[in-house]
Amino acid sequence: MRMTIWFWFMEFVLLTFLLLWVCQVLFLQNFYDRMKTKDIIKLTDEMVAEYQNKNYESTYLSLAVQNDLCIEVLDKYEREKYAQHSMGGSCFLHGYDNHVREIVREVIPDADGIIYFKDTHPDTNVDVLVFARVLGSVDDPEGYLILNTPLTPVTATVNIIRRQLVMITIILILAALIITSIVSDRLAKPIVRVTKDAEQLAHGKYDIRFNGNGYDEAEKLAETLTYASHEINRVDIMQRDLIANASHDLRTPLTMLKGYAEMIRDISGDNPEKRNKHLQVIIEETDRLQALVNDILDLSKLENGRMTLAETEFDMELRLKEITERYRGLSDFSGYHFSLETDGEAIVFCDAGKIEQVICNLINNAVNYTGEDKQIFIQMQHVDEGIRISVKDTGKGMDQETLSRIFDKYYRSENYKRSVVGTGLGLSIVKAILRLHDYAFGVDSTIGKGSTFWFIIHKEE
Repeated sequence: MRMTIWFWFMEFVLLTFLLLWVCQVLFLQNFYDRMKTKDIIKLTDEMVAEYQNKNYESTYLSLAVQNDLCIEVLDKYEREKYAQHSMGGSCFLHGYDNHVREIVREVIPDADGIIYFKDTHPDTNVDVLVFARVLGSVDDPEGYLILNTPLTPVTATVNIIRRQLVMITIILILAALIITSIVSDRLAKPIVRVTKDAEQLAHGKYDIRFNGNGYDEAEKLAETLTYASHEINRVDIMQRDLIANASHDLRTPLTMLKGYAEMIRDISGDNPEKRNKHLQVIIEETDRLQALVNDILDLSKLENGRMTLAETEFDMELRLKEITERYRGLSDFSGYHFSLETDGEAIVFCDAGKIEQVICNLINNAVNYTGEDKQIFIQMQHVDEGIRISVKDTGKGMDQETLSRIFDKYYRSENYKRSVVGTGLGLSIVKAILRLHDYAFGVDSTIGKGSTFWFIIHKEE
């Protein structure tokens, strides 16, 4: 990791130096020539405009001195009208009349009446830029403007820059080696450390705390992985609890199934009364096993998004009365008392079957945890958000830690006792169904005074 980061840093540094050398050394002369040509074109536009002024000669003189120009102005008959020898014998135009005439001959047939080229002074052997253009219309010229300017050789400048670049390159490469080594080490260490910790996490060590000290991104990654490891550890514990609880719930009915089947075979097979009693136990325990398996499958489908809603419109008040009435048998048999309170008709639009499953699971949970008075209170009321349904027990209540985890999968509070009804997965299913509907839900509890589970069926917009 460290060498990889160092390698990429050095590649970036070397590429930067390569671009610097190419731009400053190889293309400097071409860049200079292009910029000089662009400046001369702009300057001649000014001179052509000034030519209409009778005092153009003073302006031309000033421009010649300021820009190292030799200027030649000819009339339409190619006779000299104005000349400016600002560079004396170094002028390419003056003293070489044949040059001027040849240049004019090239300007005349040109479509836009403008030519420019690079040449070499025959005496000084210095490169010059020659520029010529028609004054007035190309079809009916008033005259011709010709000028030249030396192109300063940049070879000496390039040599100086090259020597400077050599020294700068050596210094910066040494500095880059040191800096990239330090930076790559600083970047790599936290990542390597987090990677090693992650390998321990992969081997089942879930209580590890990741250390990303080094820079913000690594620290954020370490915090995220630490949180993930804690969550994985919590889920692992809950899964083990699930296996233990499911094994307990499965073992008892399976033992009873086997025992009563053996009793029918060995004892009550010929006694119709005993046989029917034993068969009834087998049926009840089979139903209990089936309910447990169904709850596990339903929870899996809900959490994996494979279960869809079949929403219909119905009266929630009427449905609550029907549900409460079904619990009368349990009330008569075990002494539980169910109190239902509503505040009138409540037409809702949701999945009736799944909402009924939520209510039954909350009632079953209340039956398991209510106090010695065996009182369960079911309430429905209209609120601003919609229809609020709550189920209250009179049990021991829950502390804040239990409240924060009561809807988690596989979690059982310390007040758990073996279910009278249900399979132990009821609240997990409640949470999944209500989230599928996108309904608000929660629990309020006070130690020693019981708990109230509630949810709100939203109004239809």
